[in-house]
Parts: sequence; structure tokens; C-alpha cells
Amino acid sequence: MSGSSFGTLYRVSTFGESHCAGVGSVVDGCPPGLSLSEADIQTQLTRRRPGQSKVNTPRDEKDQVKILSGVENGKTLGTPIGLFVANEDQRPKDYGEMNQIPRPSHADFTYQEKYGIRASSGGGRSSARETIGRVAAGAIAEKWLHETYGVDIVAWVSACGDLEAGEVDASRITRDQVDANIIRCPDQTVADHMIEFVTSLREEGDSVGGVLNCVVRNCPIGLGEPVFDKLEAKLAQAMLSIPATKGFEIGSGFAGARMRGSVHNDPFTQKDGRLGTTTNHSGGIQGGISNGEPIEFRIAIKPPATISRAQPTATFSGEETVLEAKGRHDPFVVNRAVPIVETMTALVLMDMALMQRSRP
Repeated sequence: MSGSSFGTLYRVSTFGESHCAGVGSVVDGCPPGLSLSEADIQTQLTRRRPGQSKVNTPRDEKDQVKILSGVENGKTLGTPIGLFVANEDQRPKDYGEMNQIPRPSHADFTYQEKYGIRASSGGGRSSARETIGRVAAGAIAEKWLHETYGVDIVAWVSACGDLEAGEVDASRITRDQVDANIIRCPDQTVADHMIEFVTSLREEGDSVGGVLNCVVRNCPIGLGEPVFDKLEAKLAQAMLSIPATKGFEIGSGFAGARMRGSVHNDPFTQKDGRLGTTTNHSGGIQGGISNGEPIEFRIAIKPPATISRAQPTATFSGEETVLEAKGRHDPFVVNRAVPIVETMTALVLMDMALMQRSRP
């Protein structure tokens, strides 16, 4: 069995570790004839890359993608698409001290116990660097979904620690608004406080988590395969597979558990030439199937585990010690997760769309 592949008809397999020669993915199932260039993919990779700002890791990677196969004369061939990004600024020596000490709340211990061996630097496959292959593959899916259905996917940072943004109009939010500041929070006043807070944590050698919101507009009705492959179930799987993600809720989420049915129900009405709903507590999905309303969900992302602040812990052999992690690490990763969430959402939607189109 392999845990490195995702999807059924639009299937993505990622490869590479944090400090190997490079990372990437193989995409199988992309329809032929789609106009595709490296520039179409690069935008999201550039938004994901490290070294973007003072609130993220200073690791300097350009993350330039190269299409190895599956595209000729600017058109997809319907054959597997190979995507590759070189690791140019890896520094495995920064992790020498951690060879004998599993980082608290990181995957060092569990990988060692599961496989009897692990990548000795950078977290290996548990590193967020693995997500490069997903983002590249998801950028292709985004392009196909937009050209085929007009699908629009936008994610943004809504919370950083205890700092929460004001309400955002999900029907109008754009990526340009999200990218207007380095923390990717569209509430500029709160964003300024977030940036100040994360900057102070970096100086203290600490980290913090946050919440990310996502909206999908113009999703076609009917996506989702009951009962085990419900659309929200596949979205949850996709989001919870992203490193550091600890929670997922869609529509009213946990708040809906405290509401009455008479308030929570979404009444139907005629709008835009079709049947729609007056409210959207369902988050655009009912019975596991998209209903044509915007799909809205949130994910919780924990603080990055690797911090330079001294922590009492134990070595792999059980001896008590103190770890002060060396290297270049993110004090906050939610802003870098924005393009990861958008492209993982696209992977799910394209897979489900292809399933729906394959029905007789």
C-alpha cells in the first residue's frame, strides 16, 4: 500500500523529501487538449514557496516547476503529466542535533517507529515541502475547473492565535485582496496585528497556529458520491492530509450543533433561473452532494512543531535532554497554506467532476 497517491479518476502521486534533490508529482487522468504551460502552474507554487516574508521561514527556494511529460505544443496529451521542482537551498547539517532527539509534536518519532528508519533531516515526507507536488497538480485542476465550469476557489487567513479577522464577504473575496498583505488576512487592521504578533514570536523562538477559510464559487450541482465518498468527506480527507492540520468544519460546522432545525435549515427558493437556498448553513453540500451554493469550510492549523526555543524532552533512547532546534523554520504557516488548500480543493472537485461526467 502507498500513502502517496490521491484521487480516483484524476489521480496524483507525489514524491520527494525535504532535503533530497527535488520534489514533484505525477498526474494521471488529466483530459487531453487542455492548454497548459509551466506559467499556469507557477503562480500557486510561488504563493506557497518559503522565503516570502518576515513571518515565514527564510529558506530561499525559487520552486520553479518543470513539466517533464504529458504536454506537447502547449496542450495536454491525456497521458501522465510529470512535474518536478528542484531543492536548491537544502541544509541537512542544520538537523544534526535532531538525529538522536525526536522533535516534540513532530513526526520524527512516529516515522521511526513505523518504518524503522526515517529521513534524518527536514522531516522527510512529513515536511510541508511534500505539498509542492500537490500544489502543482492542483493548479492544473484549477485551470480545468475554471475553464470547464467557471469554478472560483479562494482561501484566506481568518485567525492567528487569538487574533480573529472581521466577517468577510465570501461571495466577493478575491485572491488579490487576500494577497494584499504578507499574512494573507483580508482584514487589514487585524492583519497588521497578526504580523506584529508573529514577528515577536519569531524573535522569541516560538510559533503559533491559526484558522483558514475557503470558499468555492460556481461549483456545479451534483458532485459527490454517496455514501462513503461524500463531497465533504473527500474535502475533509484532503484538508486533514495537509501537514499541521488539526480540524475541519463545513458550513455551520460545530456551531450548527447548538442551533435548532428551524433556524439551521436552508429553505429553497427560485434564484438565478434555478432552485437555490435562502441561507447556506449546509455550506454548499447536502447529502454529500454539491447543491450549487458556495462551498464554505474552515480548517484549523496547529503551531509549527519545530521551534528554536529550549524545550525539555527525551532522546530516542529515553534519556532526558533539552532541545533547541537549529535551522530555518516558520513561526506561522497558515498564510503559506492558502494555496495548498485552494489546490487540494481543486483536486477533489476535479476528481468528483470527472466521476459525474463519466455517468451514462
